[in-house]
Order: sequence, then C-alpha cells, then structure tokens
Amino acid sequence: MYAVFATGGKQYRAAPGDRIRVEKLDVDKGGQVELNQVLLIADGDDITVGDPLIDGGKVEATVVGHGRGQKIRIVKFRRRKNYRRQAGHRQAYTELEIVGVSATGGKPPAKPAAAKPPKKAAAPKKAAKSEPAPQQDSAPAAVKFLDGPEGQADDLKKISGVGPVLEKKLNGLGIYHYRQIAAFTPEQIAVVDEALSFKGRIERDDWIEQATALAAGAEQE
Repeated sequence: MYAVFATGGKQYRAAPGDRIRVEKLDVDKGGQVELNQVLLIADGDDITVGDPLIDGGKVEATVVGHGRGQKIRIVKFRRRKNYRRQAGHRQAYTELEIVGVSATGGKPPAKPAAAKPPKKAAAPKKAAKSEPAPQQDSAPAAVKFLDGPEGQADDLKKISGVGPVLEKKLNGLGIYHYRQIAAFTPEQIAVVDEALSFKGRIERDDWIEQATALAAGAEQE
C-alpha cells in the first residue's frame, strides 16, 4: 500500500515504513504529523484517486529529525567589471517516517475506454493512365504552305536578310519557293514573324519585293 501526497509545494510517493525528506515542518522531533493533501492511495489493484484530493485521506508520520541539505554554491560574475560575488545555500528539511495511510473517500479512476481497432488504410487509387499528347507540328497550321518543295526548291538565301538558319526555318514552315514569299498576305506575314521571332523583318528587308523579282528571273530562265 502506498500514497501520493503533497506538502511544501512538492509531491511525494511513500508507503508505511518509508523514510522521506520533505520541506521543513514546524513540528518537534518525535512528534506526530498528519498530511492531508493526499492525491492517490493504492492498495494492490484497488486504487483511489482524488478530485484532486481524496476526501478524508491522510498520511500519518513521525518526525525523525530536522536537518539541512547539501550546500549549493552560487557565484555571480561580470566580465571586465572586477565584480565577483559568492554565496551558498543549504535547504532545511524534515525527515519523516511514514506510519500509516488511510482513506475514507475519493473516487475510483475511470476505466479506460476500449481501444478501437485501427481503420484499414484505404488502398491507394490507381492513377489513370494518361494518354500521350499528340505531337503537334512545330509550325502553325496557317503557315504550313507545302509538305515539300514543288520541284526543285529555290535558294532562299538570295533574299537579303535570309541566311542558312532562316532558310532552314522557312523550309520547316513549308516555304521553299520565291513565289510563296511574293504571295504573302498581311495575316501570313504576322504569323511567320511570330513563328520565326523576327517581327517586322519581312517588311524592313522588303522580302516580298525581292522574292517577286527573283521569282520573275527564275521563270525567265
């Protein structure tokens, strides 16, 4: 049988016959003391719990003696201030021998609720297979003039401002002949400008006029 009780702002666990040290009590050596702040008493499987204290619960003890605990040293120090102070403290205590534990009230602890079986984790949903997106032509449909050159492709590099790189990009758009560039509409010019990232260059270098002249020369040949 044992009890959990409070005294001096601290809690202690003790059984009859135990000797414990508590905060100093104003009781002479050999005197009897009753500690009434009992929180719990256990006798085998029979446990009584207070709310927060057990009504009528008490722990009886005999004062064995008084004393002082081990000295605690306190040092105060400040850097570069030539300041150093030392002090010590020994906490006073009362040694008790527990004589008996008794309880006339209290309430039994609430029975713990039966643990619910854990829920089965839901099986992860299978991700829907995503169909691969259809590959799109790099060139807009509006400027895909031809799938291939009609006959022999013209040398578009003869147009001022068109080099090998631009010629290859124009071919990728389906533009292989001077007559195609000569027949550009304003809408087609805007789309080609955006596709090739050189807005305004067609008008600036006058591709249409150059292509018209080159196409006429090619027909004469």
